[in-house]
Amino acid sequence: MAEELIGNTEYSTYSFSELEEEVKDLIKKAEQACDTSYSPYSNFQVGAAVLLENGEVVTGSNQENSSFPAGLCAERVALFFIGANYAGKKIKKVAVTAKRKGESEFVPVTPCGGCRQVLLETETRQESNINVIIQSSYNQWVITKSTKVLLPFCFNKHSL
Repeated sequence: MAEELIGNTEYSTYSFSELEEEVKDLIKKAEQACDTSYSPYSNFQVGAAVLLENGEVVTGSNQENSSFPAGLCAERVALFFIGANYAGKKIKKVAVTAKRKGESEFVPVTPCGGCRQVLLETETRQESNINVIIQSSYNQWVITKSTKVLLPFCFNKHSL
């Protein structure tokens, strides 16, 4: 059992210059998606870019609401759009970026608990790993081998 958990926590850290061009492009699209964020309450703009197996990229940004539970995170905006419009297409990679409104520098961010669960469900449903790309510190990027890294003691359909 311990070996299984260790295998689920694999990730690598890179400087931006060390990343493959495909990953750099995905990060740039996630950064651009931040500009479509509707975040008048938190002033924290989050963007997500999702690379599908067919090479297409779908983006999402956080969309807040004055009734706070009614808003939606960038990752779920993109993932649910894919589920509705690209049914059956597998997701290869997801990049998540964030910045404070009015600032140009991007800051480290990780998916919230709800987004981690949706990422895991998507990975389980498609029966293939999804790499998650997040900024850990200035010019340092983490790439996971699976969404399970973000939710190691996960609950999925195999738990039922």
